[in-house]
Amino acid sequence: MSKRCKGCGVTLQYTDKGKIGYTPKEDADYCQRCFRIRHYDDVTISMKTGIDPNLVLRQIAELDAMVLWVVDLFDFEANMIHGLHRHLSGKPLIMVGTKRDLLPDTLSNEKLSRFIFERCHELGIPIDGLVICGDLVNNAHNEHNGSLDEVRKAISLYRDQRDVVVMGMANAGKSTLLNALLERDELTTSRYPGTTLESVKTDMGDYTLYDTPGLTRDDSCLTLADDSGLKQLIPMQRLKARNYQLYEDQSLAVGGLVRLDLIGGKKVSCVNYFAATLNLHRGKLEKADALWDNHWGELLSPTLTKNKQTMRKYTHLGCGDKLDVVIHGLGWFCISGDVKVIHVYVPQGVGVTFRKAMI
Repeated sequence: MSKRCKGCGVTLQYTDKGKIGYTPKEDADYCQRCFRIRHYDDVTISMKTGIDPNLVLRQIAELDAMVLWVVDLFDFEANMIHGLHRHLSGKPLIMVGTKRDLLPDTLSNEKLSRFIFERCHELGIPIDGLVICGDLVNNAHNEHNGSLDEVRKAISLYRDQRDVVVMGMANAGKSTLLNALLERDELTTSRYPGTTLESVKTDMGDYTLYDTPGLTRDDSCLTLADDSGLKQLIPMQRLKARNYQLYEDQSLAVGGLVRLDLIGGKKVSCVNYFAATLNLHRGKLEKADALWDNHWGELLSPTLTKNKQTMRKYTHLGCGDKLDVVIHGLGWFCISGDVKVIHVYVPQGVGVTFRKAMI
């Protein structure tokens, strides 16, 4: 029987250094790729787009299992899987929201839960339950952190003699959750999408627990960015809201990644929720073209594309009460006030969602 890597689930092989699963040691428990990620934070082979999400969903559908759907709360919109209920019809579906510790502590779990259920209803994704988890990386077993107990309760309540499968988008925190539940550090975790490559099975005594490869979204900044640049894009600590009060037509830039133009407003608030490593620039709209022409790729950095002329424009009229402008994989702007027109420019292929404000 072929031996599998404990970290990513791939079949180990000992002959081809350039292919997935290679290890020079026949008694190794981990492939060389996992070894490099675990010890050096170094991805030797990128697998961000090498996994077929439809195949993964079909494999999950064939299992007699309840589903723990792991969702990165910071990157909520890019973690949504449209049509999920059609793939997993008849299976109990529990959402496990991770990375709660990145969101502002002024946002209560009660308000966050209402947002999640309302947003899932809008998207036509019925969920049977919700568990919100915080700080699974550093304090999963802290006596004041009840996240794991709540996940175990959900499994006990909904499993009904089935197995349990953990699924979600790449980088949502599936393997981190499982390592915490199992109280061991076997599964490879990292910021890099595509870490888990094959389903990893764990015998839990009266049922089997499956960790599955992360699904990918082609419209996420995290999929389009080079692995070397992910550290700057992904927040590693609680978001600090950066708030601007605007009294005229203004333009904001998130590095060289996003341009936001707010037009026709006399008193507008724009709160920015992005990694602290990303610089924000604000200026008059009339000077924005010159700023991007003269400083894109330098002052306005990082970038995802070699040509800013290929950036795509999204437009929204007005903002109602409060509106989030979400850049998939990157963060969001929360806008309130009497702004008349919103233009958003992002690299070609990056998705933008306009939604009722989370916070």
